[in-house]
Amino acid sequence: MQTIILKQNLATESATPERCFIIETSNREDRDDRLSIARARVTPGITTKLHYVDGEERYIIAEGTGRVEIGDLAPQEVGPGDVVLIPPGVRQRITNVGRVDLIFYCVCTPRFEQAAYHSLE
Repeated sequence: MQTIILKQNLATESATPERCFIIETSNREDRDDRLSIARARVTPGITTKLHYVDGEERYIIAEGTGRVEIGDLAPQEVGPGDVVLIPPGVRQRITNVGRVDLIFYCVCTPRFEQAAYHSLE
């Protein structure tokens, strides 16, 4: 890992087939090969696709209100400051149940690669 400050660039946000918008905040092997960080944005009323990833994932809720479904847990409401821990291979999705965009950060270990994403829909 190198010493660096990564500035968020909202212009790099892109729509995904998962029904959310992503900014890859930090996901380069040459900078930090152990983890990745992405900013996710889900618009009001939208539910992301049911999926799982091969590695560990954490959601850090920054703005808005969501209802998260993780594995066998009952759906739970989450908001700013909440952290959701998701073990490898556990199904997951999140719904924006508020009136404003739901924004959260996804921290993946190991670093996220598209081959680690598995849709369940």
